[in-house]
Amino acid sequence: MPLDFTKHFIVVPTECKLRNNTSCSWRVTVKLMNRVTLDQGWATYAAVHQIKIVYMVAFKILTPDTLKVIIFDDDDVEVVNKCGKHDKAFVAKD
Repeated sequence: MPLDFTKHFIVVPTECKLRNNTSCSWRVTVKLMNRVTLDQGWATYAAVHQIKIVYMVAFKILTPDTLKVIIFDDDDVEVVNKCGKHDKAFVAKD
């Protein structure tokens, strides 16, 4: 994500929850470099939710540490994925 995304946070969290359109929650770490990078947990999230390279992913801030993830396929249709098998290390507890 672009570095300008940080202006929407009082403090950029080092960890946040990703929530999709089926209310599945997933924990990822956040790193600041030349941009905002979702680090540990993101690759597994992308694999479980079958995000392909041609898909567009949008993020909406729900709380200071929770982002809603909206996934669009290559036809610009929102993808609705029920969470498959979770990696227990990254599942967020509500």
